[in-house]
Amino acid sequence: MTNVARAWIVSVAAVLLLATRAPADESAEVAKAQEAAKSWLALIDAAKYGESWDGAAALFKGALPRAQWESAAKAAREPLGKLGERKLKSATFAHSLPGVPDGEYVVIQFDTRFANKAAAIETITPMHEKDGSWKVSGYYIR
Repeated sequence: MTNVARAWIVSVAAVLLLATRAPADESAEVAKAQEAAKSWLALIDAAKYGESWDGAAALFKGALPRAQWESAAKAAREPLGKLGERKLKSATFAHSLPGVPDGEYVVIQFDTRFANKAAAIETITPMHEKDGSWKVSGYYIR
């Protein structure tokens, strides 16, 4: 076998190794992001809106002050009533999303039922922070 053929095989093997490792690494990050989202949603479910702001991503905190978030979250969630059920609908890893800097994000959607709203979709977007943690950068109920 020539050196060129050997180098080509090594290159192809390296590409295949990276290609097969990336999804596993990505799935581990998606799982971490989901755990962060669930912990954050527990604060929202308990009406601890200020604490949810405290635990959010820097991007989230930079978008609106704590008092404004508390007011908006309360206005959005209280009319829905108590959480009934929340089921994972999807979780998608992304490097680029509209209106935010490129980074590592996971867009998570839940099919959710509240006491006063039988069918809602919650979209929560954790992002990978510089310190390595996953923190929520966006939340929306439809």
